[in-house]
Amino acid sequence: MSTAAAHLDAPLSPRAGDRPPDQRPSLVRLTRVELRKMHDTRAGFWLLLSGLLLTLAAVVISVLTGSSSDHTLSNVLNNSTQALNVLLPIVGILLVTSEWSQRTALLTFTLVPQRGRVLAAKIGASIVLAVVAFLAALALSAVGTALNPSGLDGTWSLDAGILGQTALFSVISMLIGVALGCAILLSAPAIVASFVLPLAVTAVTHVIGGLHGLAHWVDQSTTLADLTDHALGAGEWARVGTTVLLWLVLPLAIGAWRVLRGEIR
Repeated sequence: MSTAAAHLDAPLSPRAGDRPPDQRPSLVRLTRVELRKMHDTRAGFWLLLSGLLLTLAAVVISVLTGSSSDHTLSNVLNNSTQALNVLLPIVGILLVTSEWSQRTALLTFTLVPQRGRVLAAKIGASIVLAVVAFLAALALSAVGTALNPSGLDGTWSLDAGILGQTALFSVISMLIGVALGCAILLSAPAIVASFVLPLAVTAVTHVIGGLHGLAHWVDQSTTLADLTDHALGAGEWARVGTTVLLWLVLPLAIGAWRVLRGEIR
């Protein structure tokens, strides 16, 4: 064999200083994949559709009932957002737990071994969906207000601060669902917990007289609902932060440890 042929048959080796290209999918691409997962399953599709219909129903009821002072954009948006965020956290729960209930976690983490990137993509996709859902609620609320305006001054007035707080409320509600899904990793128990635990805290803190003050710090229905109602002061923001730490940060930290370290079966 000639020297030239020997060189052609020899395996190619990277030159000094060369690095193999990064073949990992980008975080943006992973986020798009997670967004697709939210609606390309039967459960996800019907949950999103039900959430949209529930929001529409809240808008219709808001503009057809009550006094003229209730038919303002701010009030209609408040009602529609509260209705929307009943089902939105369940979408976040299923986004995480479906990997384990449908046994796709092994495939997902084989294609993307960096589990933290997958979890970050799920969180990013949840935030994107929450913002889109909020914009849909805002659009429906504007249409409803236009069809049956109150005729009063300030019908269309909407404080920018309250608008931002309402969007934040949607994002927090969605991420609480993701956090519970990460912490429990089972669809049915996580969904039940998302309804039962807040109701239990509300019941306990309101029934027991000595815990009334605690409700203003840990009860979601007390602290987070104010985000859509009025501009919060410093004390109210502190209560929101405490609630977020308890219901979002803590379970998400537990869930992240389980996702990153847990055994996949």
